[in-house]
Amino acid sequence: MALKQQRCNRYEGKWVYDESYPLFDSSKCPSIRGEFNCLKYGRSDHHYLKFDGLDFLRRMKGKKIMFIGDSVSENHFQSLVCLLNQVGAPSKVVNTINNSTSTTHGVSISVFLSHYLVDIVNEKIGRVLKLDSIKDGDTWKQADVLIFNTWLWWYRKGPKQPWDYIENDGKIMKDMDRMDAFRKGLTTWKKWADSNLNPSKTRVFFQGISPSHYKGEEWNKAGVKDCSKETTPLNGSTYPAGEPLASKVLKSVISSKTSTPIHLLDITTLSQLRKDGHPSKYNALGGMDCTHWCLAGVPDTWNHLLYAELMN
Repeated sequence: MALKQQRCNRYEGKWVYDESYPLFDSSKCPSIRGEFNCLKYGRSDHHYLKFDGLDFLRRMKGKKIMFIGDSVSENHFQSLVCLLNQVGAPSKVVNTINNSTSTTHGVSISVFLSHYLVDIVNEKIGRVLKLDSIKDGDTWKQADVLIFNTWLWWYRKGPKQPWDYIENDGKIMKDMDRMDAFRKGLTTWKKWADSNLNPSKTRVFFQGISPSHYKGEEWNKAGVKDCSKETTPLNGSTYPAGEPLASKVLKSVISSKTSTPIHLLDITTLSQLRKDGHPSKYNALGGMDCTHWCLAGVPDTWNHLLYAELMN
């Protein structure tokens, strides 16, 4: 009787200690933002910290890789640049208003800042978040590998919210259900990908939801309000709070029928288990950061998975 071969799921499992980590010395990677450089700002434990960089460069020679999204995309981008620096691949970094590009060994790696992927347009009434519009796509189409991400800014309100009105299906309003807005923005992005990308030339990835750790009850520590005293991963392979709703919405949108294959980098659960991986108070801004990730650290594993998918 023939047995059906099961495909390995790289995204499921538990964290184990590996003495060969960290994969790079953050003090020797000058491109790291101060918010991500935990060792420089006083973190003493190293446990939060194999990537074949030379093989990556050889396989990707002549290619353009672009991360598109918010500061979590920059976290991901800087991890990859530092991993390649570690194998003796010096890079030239060029910064523009919303773009940073690192070029090494004929491989261009860039990050494009786009908090929502859809547009924010200045109009007479104010700044309008347009859920049906993407105008930055011509820049994105120039890359051979695209890694998209959005989520962090969708629930921002008050002074830190970068828009005044939201437009959906031609109707302008002060606000709407944020999860519905997130779903609509993702749907607009997916339609853009289907209409504008050639799957024979461009590999498209969407990074799963990157979790924050401000609610201790989510990992069975009632009363804990941040990640400041967390120094070890959660045991096991499941997160007590389960999968976030945003992750379910993302999966439902990108798994629907499409002419452009979209590969999910399903980093959510493995990152949920790493409550210890955030800068906490050890960062250049001095506040409590349980949203971004230390470098070296968890985003290096995201890049291991990206590398595996690219080689697949």
